[in-house]
Amino acid sequence: MRLVILGGSGSGKSTQAQRLSKVFNVPLISTGETLRAAIYGNNQNNNYGELNDLVLEAKPYLEQGEFVPDEMMIEFIKVRLKQPDVNEGWILEGYPRTAFQAEELDFLLEELGQNLNWAIYLQVSAAVMVSRSLGRLLPDDQPEIVQRRVELFYDRTIPILEYYDHRRHLLTINGDRSPEQVEQEILTLLG
Repeated sequence: MRLVILGGSGSGKSTQAQRLSKVFNVPLISTGETLRAAIYGNNQNNNYGELNDLVLEAKPYLEQGEFVPDEMMIEFIKVRLKQPDVNEGWILEGYPRTAFQAEELDFLLEELGQNLNWAIYLQVSAAVMVSRSLGRLLPDDQPEIVQRRVELFYDRTIPILEYYDHRRHLLTINGDRSPEQVEQEILTLLG
């Protein structure tokens, strides 16, 4: 199973990605977690030396609540998807964040002989995104940074939904419900 989990900050992406990773027994590739771990010094679980340099280059963007530039993120994903632990499948959370990244991911998957099963969009309101994000107590979840991420989400991420919808790879899920209800709907739709 190869899934992309999409949604704004605080939409439940991490929760559902972790749950689905266990259900399908495939690695979770969380770009946000990997970037935060490397930047805030909690990267002892990262055995991918090549990724560390890329992550450190991303630090200034993350500290301001900006998206990491496409070229950096594409290279990061390229390195990660070439690791042997993802040969049988993966759950990708936090990437792609732009339509360009989505297209580049498709090119990369073609090159690797893999295919994406579904892009799952967890749809929640802007108010829910902000309140959930502020409740997480992560180092980069400051009110002004959270608000900026929500704005960027609407500006840059919505075209990804159109991209995956056009390719008939999009599942839209109401993310305003309990994590158990959201997971159950995803599993039902995946069959």
